[in-house]
Order: sequence, then C-alpha cells, then structure tokens
Amino acid sequence: MQKISRYTELEYAFLFTLRKVNSINTKGFQPFFEDLPIDPYIKGKYRSRRLSRFIVSGDELLKLAHGYLLQSGEYNPLLGNIKREFAELDNALIELEIFKNLVFAFYDLCKLHPEAEIGVHQIRTTCSPNNLGNPAPEGIHQDGSDFIGIFAVGRDNIQGGETHLYNAKKTKPVFNKILQPGEIILVNDHDFFHFTTPIKPQNSGVGTRDVFVITSPSLISD
Repeated sequence: MQKISRYTELEYAFLFTLRKVNSINTKGFQPFFEDLPIDPYIKGKYRSRRLSRFIVSGDELLKLAHGYLLQSGEYNPLLGNIKREFAELDNALIELEIFKNLVFAFYDLCKLHPEAEIGVHQIRTTCSPNNLGNPAPEGIHQDGSDFIGIFAVGRDNIQGGETHLYNAKKTKPVFNKILQPGEIILVNDHDFFHFTTPIKPQNSGVGTRDVFVITSPSLISD
C-alpha cells in the first residue's frame, strides 16, 4: 500500500530507525491541523491534539471505539495516572489514502502482529515571540508502549523542535535531528528515552510544528 525508501537509516543495535515515506505528500494533511482542539491537560494552550486508535486487518485499517489515554506516573511524571480524553481524528482525514499509507508504514516497519492496537496522536505545537512551544513538557521520557513513531508533517516559522533519543535520562543523546516533513523516526520504547526540544518563532508571528505520534500498543482504554 505504501512506498518506503531508505532515505537515511540510523540504527543502534537495530532499536531505532529513520525513514522517509515517499508515498505521502504531507501537504494533504495540513488542512486537518488547522482546527485541532486545544489540549486541556497542558498549561499554556500551546498544544492542540486529537487521538484515535486502529487495528490493521488484512488490507483494511479499522477504527476502534473511543476511549481514554492512560499512562502510569513511571512513564509520564507530568500527567501519569490521569485519564485523558481527546477528540477523535477527523473522519475525512482517516479516509485519506496518505493517512492509511502512514499507519501501514508504521505497521510494516515495526513488524507488528495482526490485530495489534495502534494509537495515532495528531499534535500541533505553537509558539509566539513571547511564548515558547514545548513538544515534550514531561521532559526526557518513555511512553510505556512497545514502539513509537514520530512522523513530521510540517514546520512553519520555527526554530528548534529537534528530536533526541537517549539510552538513559542522564546520558548524552545517541540520536538528534530536526525531522523534516515526510520523515518518520521509529523507536523501540523499551530501550530508549525520547525528547523534543522547545520551539520558538524564526520571524515575528506565530510558529507551528505538526506531527503524528504513533504508538503500539495504543495506551487507550475503554
């Protein structure tokens, strides 16, 4: 269903990899980031978010019932043990071929077992001359899943937003890169911590960073 090239591959004991998904024109996603609801669990109103979960069944992508996101305090010291509820992804977005290509790319590259739950977080982080945007307010962390993927959709008028991977919280990063639109970093969440640096505007006005964060398991409960 999708075409994936080995644009750049950085592997550490085969535990993370960076790829370019050629079958996706990220401009097709942009309209769906313009009306994201504000994340009510983060102070500052600089992050907007939607969340849905899926399974892959043969060649079909099936959306599962609405639920809430729950992470333990061990993994999320900021919002652990809190049931968080977000609006579902727009149905028109889910029906796009490029969206299906993205989820199938994650499914294939992570070699997930059939019927594995996949959570898709649609996230916009904003910044202004007087306010930084923080893509990772919980700091260097793990999500508590098996695999995570961070897919870059867009960067508009920003500096920063560099993705880092670590062996442990108090070590130097083993990977650091500003993800460009169309790139996805896939990570074994059991073995690495991740973080994204704050963003600020490159010029006057508002800046935005748009990503899909994909996890398996979904970390969503009914």
